[in-house]
Amino acid sequence: MAKATKPSALVAGGSVRIVSPASPPERTAFGRGVAELERLQYRVKLASPEMHPDGYFAGPLAKRVAELQTALLDKDSPAIVFPRGGYGTAPVLERLKFEREPRPKLVIGYSDLTMLHAYLWRNWGWVTLYGPMVASGFDNGADRPGGYDRVSWVNAASGAHRQWTIGLGGEAMLRGQATGTILGGCLTLLQTTLGTPWEFDPRGAILLLEDVGVKPYQVDRMLVHLAQAGKFRGVTGIILGDFPESSPTGNSHVTVRDVCRRLLGPLRVPVVFGAAVGHTPRPMLTVPLGIRARLVASGEGKLEILESAVVPSN
Repeated sequence: MAKATKPSALVAGGSVRIVSPASPPERTAFGRGVAELERLQYRVKLASPEMHPDGYFAGPLAKRVAELQTALLDKDSPAIVFPRGGYGTAPVLERLKFEREPRPKLVIGYSDLTMLHAYLWRNWGWVTLYGPMVASGFDNGADRPGGYDRVSWVNAASGAHRQWTIGLGGEAMLRGQATGTILGGCLTLLQTTLGTPWEFDPRGAILLLEDVGVKPYQVDRMLVHLAQAGKFRGVTGIILGDFPESSPTGNSHVTVRDVCRRLLGPLRVPVVFGAAVGHTPRPMLTVPLGIRARLVASGEGKLEILESAVVPSN
């Protein structure tokens, strides 16, 4: 398990740099998201010159690499947030080159950005936030469907409290309590870290797994693959997302929930299913990755954060 390196807190007046390593956002949603970040009193820094879509990518690979590398080295912007996920982060990562570790930044995103979270944790132990993006969370506003959960965002990004609790809004699939380092992200993307230099190591972790548009048999296949790769050894607890748009196929009545209970039950660790994390129609929770927490799997489930995700801003 890497040693955690925490970024500075993001407070009113702080600079947020927007970087597009994956797919292009819908322009109207992007505009709404920028306006929300400005309403929160952050100084939004856009890429210049503007990037133009290249197929299903936000822009050409070389430009996406340069934009992310520049953002990670930018001494004037303590935070980086992404327009959306989609696809494209993985090819960028293998082209990043650093002579030394950059100063840690608050990196915020989910979905395809799971790859970047894994990269930053494996390389430098950076604590990051699995949470809303400009056109996928911030665009719909605070505490609104398709938007973001205001309290968890403020607590995670500002470091207002050293210890705090996130209500997961799910259900205890396997009851109990567990303490560990929160790691994880989008299930499909975590699976694709296998065999890469940023392959995730979940030993001693409370593992977060969520996804969208995956059929139950596909979730089955991914969980079996992770189990066969030894990726559930040493896991202390598991948080599972909503898995929207993942209904049974054909004549089957087997749900994603059924699959998770069957395959994760034998691990005998606490499991909460249906948390409002990542891809969710509910206000999205912001969950710090790389810090210690306690998972309480009873009722709707809760995550007790045991240390701040950030250090006070200078």
